[in-house]
Amino acid sequence: MKLNLICAALLAAVSAQAQVEMPSTPAIDLQPNQEIKLQPAVPANDIRRDAVVEAVERVMPSVVNVGTENVKPVRDPLAEMFEQFWNPYYANRQPDAPFTLGSGVIITEDGYVLTNDHVIQRANKIWVKLASDGNEYEAKLISTDPNKDTALLKIITPPGVKFTAIKFADEDDLLLGETVLALGNPFNLGGSVSRGILSSKARVESRGDEPLNLHNCLQTDASINPGNSGGPLVDLRGDLIGLNAVILPNAQGIGFAVPVTQIDAALSRLITPEAVAQLWFGARVKPHNTPPQIVSIQPGSPASIAGLSPGDTILQVNGVTPKDQFDLNQLLVDSPNGDAQLTLAHDGPSRTTRVRLIPENSFFNADLIRRKLGVTLVKNTPEIAEQLGLPTPDGFIVDSVDTNSAAGKALRRGFVVRDIDGQSPPNIMSVAQLLYAKNKGDTAHLDILVQDRQTNSLGYWANTWTHGFDIPMR
Repeated sequence: MKLNLICAALLAAVSAQAQVEMPSTPAIDLQPNQEIKLQPAVPANDIRRDAVVEAVERVMPSVVNVGTENVKPVRDPLAEMFEQFWNPYYANRQPDAPFTLGSGVIITEDGYVLTNDHVIQRANKIWVKLASDGNEYEAKLISTDPNKDTALLKIITPPGVKFTAIKFADEDDLLLGETVLALGNPFNLGGSVSRGILSSKARVESRGDEPLNLHNCLQTDASINPGNSGGPLVDLRGDLIGLNAVILPNAQGIGFAVPVTQIDAALSRLITPEAVAQLWFGARVKPHNTPPQIVSIQPGSPASIAGLSPGDTILQVNGVTPKDQFDLNQLLVDSPNGDAQLTLAHDGPSRTTRVRLIPENSFFNADLIRRKLGVTLVKNTPEIAEQLGLPTPDGFIVDSVDTNSAAGKALRRGFVVRDIDGQSPPNIMSVAQLLYAKNKGDTAHLDILVQDRQTNSLGYWANTWTHGFDIPMR
């Protein structure tokens, strides 16, 4: 946990150091099928064009600067550090002045962009600016995966506009000591490149949804400068091997990047009906695979009920052939009433089945929490916290407890659930999803805030402390 907090603090520091004002850029009028490319400045046979230059020329059209016109407050343990590094830029800034927050990389021709979650977590309005030609666009946030420090954006353009997309390296195609390049668009000054070697591969493979930390990042001595967060780390082919994430400020030649294995794991969660439209499908597909191939099925989900299984390839959705994971996701989301007909193949003749996507909150809700845990939870709010005299508006209030449950022996009405298994779910639906993944008899560790009120001559005073309880699932 301490290592994760250190990593998160470093990420916030690096991101915050990159905050600078940027002059506005005139709007541009792109025509359909217009492709953004970086034109070579010198002949192809020039002696200076070595493997590094050629890799940069391939990748730079995919690199963007990521910024925002407004920065919204975020309630998190790193808020004070963020304010510390935000100044003096924040103090001298007009309320609606633009900020540059980091970099990103285009991963599809139609304008999907990858960046770090810590780059955009405070953004109200997002824009991106290409490093290669300076063209600027508004972008919208599609989804984020804070545990992998990854976020997915979509550039807003007229239909048919094409961008240059970066190519992904194979997950296991990394050579210790190979030359790598860290690219970005820091401070919105144009493309930036630094060269180094791959100093260390990920030392520990992260599992499931556990937070990313330094032990499962790539290490490089290629300089990751402030503002480069979210930009691509590439090999000499120009293939994406990681997202620049963090530097150690008191060390030289030690930078870290989110490895492509973790990026792919994040994409399998970011590009889903659940992440984009809060529709429960329950299947994850392998990124960059055509046709899309299912890698996992959530038990009891609509996909499971429809008979889908790992290894199935999805040939058609409602009679339309999906080109990739993005196209598949859109076809599923656009299915009338969530009812989709799928044509599948798996080591034999193709078959057809129907799947019915349902709103996530119709299943993952307070009722599921009560069935699994034996308590009814209510999301805490500033109003509730003030009414109850609580020191924080975070967490969830225990509204009722089943007396015949294991939770009934430990919890009482009015207790505050601060964390579950070391995580702080943002809402009731997230709590239900976390508990649903557990089997009967598995335990959930709850950190509970307790207030002990005692009457005195002034009315009452309250002692507040925290307890940890392991509650078995029902």
